Amino acid sequence: MTVSDGVSGESVRPAGAERVVDVRLSTMHGEFLAVGYLDRESGDEQMVLVYGDAVSDGALTRVHSECLTGDVFGSKHCECGDQLSAALHAIVTEGRGILVYLRGHEGRGIGLLAKLQAMKLQAEGLDTVEANLALGFPADMRDYRVAAEILHDLGVRSVRLLSNNPLKREALLRHGIKITEQVPLLIPPREENLAYLWTKRERLDHFLPHLDGAAD
Repeated sequence: MTVSDGVSGESVRPAGAERVVDVRLSTMHGEFLAVGYLDRESGDEQMVLVYGDAVSDGALTRVHSECLTGDVFGSKHCECGDQLSAALHAIVTEGRGILVYLRGHEGRGIGLLAKLQAMKLQAEGLDTVEANLALGFPADMRDYRVAAEILHDLGVRSVRLLSNNPLKREALLRHGIKITEQVPLLIPPREENLAYLWTKRERLDHFLPHLDGAAD
């Protein structure tokens, strides 16, 4: 649904996450309720996976940024695919939880093609922050508004956030989601992603204490 802005006559998409559909989804980790949303501000289609009685407060919750190269193709350049799998496993082991899968977050929000360009710059010696800046982007331009709107729509007011990222925690807090605990999601590093993980720790303040035993 669109409305006129009353000035230019152009259609304006109203803000907010609109719940469109829910369906049972069997996965290799377990059976979830998949709920599809339309972000009426950006036009992005979003999905959340709910396991067990996750609507009550304090459910283990992962807000996962889309990463085609890692989540789908198993890239060793990052730990995203491993984090996605580990988060779903942790939620099922817990017995209840939520995974919000945020589309539009590719490359920390710069988009797929720009991310591939950034990866090329990294192969030439820049780190992930330097590569984004060299392309004219911020180090991280992700917005977590719609994640908070989805959680509010589900009736969730507080979560145990499964994340190493302090900026994600701060963003959800700003949007009215109470975080009772931040639970680390630590993936053993590989030779291919060690420099990437060090950059996340040293330049983006991600909580990655397990890198202490890894070579720089």
